[in-house]
Amino acid sequence: MQIRILGCSGGIGPGLRTTTLLVDGVMLIDAGTGVGDLPAQALAEIRSVLLTHAHLDHVCGLAFMADNLFGEIDHALQVHAIPETLAVLRQHVFNWQLWPDFTTLPDPVNPLLVLQPLEAGRPLTIGALRITPFAVSHTVPAVGYAIECDTGVFAFTGDTHASDALWAALNALPRLDHLMIEVAFPDEEGALADRSRHFTPAGLAAELDKLRHQPMLHLTHAKPGSEQRIAAQCALALRGRRYRHLRCGDDIQV
Repeated sequence: MQIRILGCSGGIGPGLRTTTLLVDGVMLIDAGTGVGDLPAQALAEIRSVLLTHAHLDHVCGLAFMADNLFGEIDHALQVHAIPETLAVLRQHVFNWQLWPDFTTLPDPVNPLLVLQPLEAGRPLTIGALRITPFAVSHTVPAVGYAIECDTGVFAFTGDTHASDALWAALNALPRLDHLMIEVAFPDEEGALADRSRHFTPAGLAAELDKLRHQPMLHLTHAKPGSEQRIAAQCALALRGRRYRHLRCGDDIQV
């Protein structure tokens, strides 16, 4: 399994793209502004999109993606998410006011987008991958994903904060080789991180003690302008752990 990081920032700016992961060239996890860097041919190869939650930095690319692909592909795009996220897409995005309803275009029988509800804890299979959504703690209903292939296990938390359910789900995995997890704010903004349900370096380090696995950590979602402070604090808080701060264009090979 090859995961290309198209976007991993907590905001926009020169060289920054919001959360978008391309898996084996045919599946996206989240659809932030990183979608915009895919050439037309690569965009047309995508068959499935897994969304962690409904916040704009994770779904905005889906709207533009649908617009670009309309009339250009001969297959429906399968969009998998928990019911709460799908409800937001229906009510607030694909509603003929903010954006055309690509769940009924070109017609309701053969739409471009097919919204597929999923449930935390219930695995699904896409190609050769076994994917298990797991609940996380954020300001809106949200999930992460554990993805198993023949060569290993990768998990992505999406946006999350301290949650015993998160670690219970990850500890239940038979193995965990790579964990992509957020650290959005520096320690001095801990109150804001708590309110917005994000991690700081110190907060993440304390929670990682609950994880029985020792995966390679891939840190994501730093707020623009905070990257250097977060990196310096992680160097202390995560001392002794294997980790890196992700950048656009990075690959994770599982």
